[in-house]
Amino acid sequence: MRFWAVVVRHACRNMLLTWKSQGMTLFTVSLSVLIFSFFYLVYVNALHIGEKLGDDLRLVVYLDEDPSLPLQEEYRHRILKFDQVERIEFISREQAFKRFEHILGPNNDVLTGVPTDFLPASIEVYPVRTLDSLSRIKRFSDYLQTLPGVLKVQYGKEWIERFYAFIQLMRVITLLSGSLLIMTTTFMVAHTIRLTLFARQQELELLRLVGATNNYIRTPFLLEGALQGGIGACCGLGALLVLYNWIALQFAGPNAISLPAFAFFKWPAVVAIIGLSTLLCVVGSFSAIRRFLHL
Repeated sequence: MRFWAVVVRHACRNMLLTWKSQGMTLFTVSLSVLIFSFFYLVYVNALHIGEKLGDDLRLVVYLDEDPSLPLQEEYRHRILKFDQVERIEFISREQAFKRFEHILGPNNDVLTGVPTDFLPASIEVYPVRTLDSLSRIKRFSDYLQTLPGVLKVQYGKEWIERFYAFIQLMRVITLLSGSLLIMTTTFMVAHTIRLTLFARQQELELLRLVGATNNYIRTPFLLEGALQGGIGACCGLGALLVLYNWIALQFAGPNAISLPAFAFFKWPAVVAIIGLSTLLCVVGSFSAIRRFLHL
């Protein structure tokens, strides 16, 4: 217990002696965590939205005639042979007319005298709602076009392709910001610890001469790195939470634009980000001590 009290006291003294560089390091770590967590939050929510896509993800296969029951089974078999789907619905001409009549609502009188079979029969295919389904939906559409009796295959091509491109872009940016987090935290903490080591070089040499162990010398600096990483991550995530709440307020109210639910990180993700930042700073601290003391 006394050992850890001494370690904490030495770590606090080290941070006070180099408070300027400590402040700069803390700011850098916080900014790096903020940048990484911001893009990661957008990426995670984009994936969440992709998994909850509505009917826009369906493929509508228009047919030249109402398929018989055996033909429906053949269609179902060939569709499932290509890919897994959530469900397949067969819409007859009469059902399509009733749907159109329901959509028109009070204006459905314009259909008076119109034959109930003027709309084509169709198959509505609902792919499994995952990010991978977005990348495969174009090939799925081309495959459905080859089925017998198919007139046309329709789906939300433009917005799906744009959404998938956005997901890929956010994935690259998240990876780049994660790399930035790794480099800045390890480098800045190692640099700060190095300054502290230079400032206390004589004291450390005396400690080694009087028989101080490697752990006794090294542990305060590792604790210092851990504190920088933990506090910096908390500050970065705190800034992100403030930004998140501010943005949420801008879109709140009755006249706000209707947007999909955008959620903040859950506690496991918060703990993971803080733990990662702390670990990276400890690694940077250990690297600086090892080079300087040749431990």
